[in-house]
Amino acid sequence: MIPARYAAALFPLVMTFFMAGVVSLLLTLVNLGTPPGFLRLWLLNWALAWSFAFPAAMMAIPIARRIVGWLTTAPR
Repeated sequence: MIPARYAAALFPLVMTFFMAGVVSLLLTLVNLGTPPGFLRLWLLNWALAWSFAFPAAMMAIPIARRIVGWLTTAPR
């Protein structure tokens, strides 16, 4: 099992894995339909999308937390 101290990096790793998969599947289907070799093409697109999504998420998460902090108020 992975120690809990890695949760801050593991969550975006898993989340971007699934999000990149779903988005790349949708965009591949919309743009190409289901041509021969679809699975290979989709997996290549997924790998490319995820290789950008994970580092982007790691940079965006602290910024998003700050923005959410500015937009919300603490409970009383």
